[in-house]
Amino acid sequence: MKAMQLKEYGENANFEMKDVEKPSLRSDHVLVKIAASSINTVDTMIRNMGNDLPFAPAIPAILGMDFAGTVEALGENVTEFAVGDEVYGCAGGLGELQGTLADYIVADSKLLAKKAKNISMKEAAALPLVGITAYEGLIRAGVSKGQKVLVHGGSGGVGHIALQLANHFGAEVFSTGGGDIQMEVIKNLGATPINYKTETVEQYVEKHTNGAGFDIIYDSVGGENLSKSFEAAALNAHIATTVSLCELDLSPAHFKGLSLHVVFMLIPMIHSHNRKAHGEILAALTKIIEAGDLKPIVDEKNFSLKELGDAYAHLTSGKAIGKVVVEN
Repeated sequence: MKAMQLKEYGENANFEMKDVEKPSLRSDHVLVKIAASSINTVDTMIRNMGNDLPFAPAIPAILGMDFAGTVEALGENVTEFAVGDEVYGCAGGLGELQGTLADYIVADSKLLAKKAKNISMKEAAALPLVGITAYEGLIRAGVSKGQKVLVHGGSGGVGHIALQLANHFGAEVFSTGGGDIQMEVIKNLGATPINYKTETVEQYVEKHTNGAGFDIIYDSVGGENLSKSFEAAALNAHIATTVSLCELDLSPAHFKGLSLHVVFMLIPMIHSHNRKAHGEILAALTKIIEAGDLKPIVDEKNFSLKELGDAYAHLTSGKAIGKVVVEN
């Protein structure tokens, strides 16, 4: 099969199209013909820093985690899928797991779900990592109807999914952003936009919650921004974050009795831990998509697999609007 392969890691490392051996089918797995694969920020981190990351694949490496495609063969014990099913998932590009930037992947069936019928393969490939991350954070935070939910970075990959899911669950949704385009995206996704560049936390908490604070905060910005999340939170509120690689004073969280949920969705793949949870989340997302409550924003630029380097450059340029996807 054809695959895009890295011979070395580093910011200037180039992908090369190679003929490699088609993966062999094994028990509990399915062989999938890949139609499309999206690029996530963590993929660019692996390319740039692979040797410093404990979960990076050995060189030469085939990267890529998210994909959508068609099942071509079933391994032993696989009963939930059939040949010809259109599926999607986040199932490769880490450790010994072959990546998705190739013609085929043999993927653990527990990490997959059937693709929604009302979206394209390209759209489906954009969803798994960000969709699972957004869903897990909101569920762990106990999202429910009538709550006031604040999403930091609501126009980003995880953020724009979290906005739609919070709306689906019946919450009143707000989101921070920093420019006209971001404000428009947030508004179009059914949330009240907050310009963090022109409003202080105190100002928007008073304006939108009468000073009480938000019930749930999904912080996809993280780092030092977590301090703003603590400030914006109501008493006994829940904060979900995807970026907590920092040292932080937890005193404000203590005095408000906050619950902090750290979401690191790569755990099932890295540690082969509770993988079925990801398949279950994706199946739930499929139902939400088919109900018309969720749709990914996909960048308008089209990239083929052989144009992978250009796709990575577009993502890292900061000019992409929505998820960047490459098609086979």
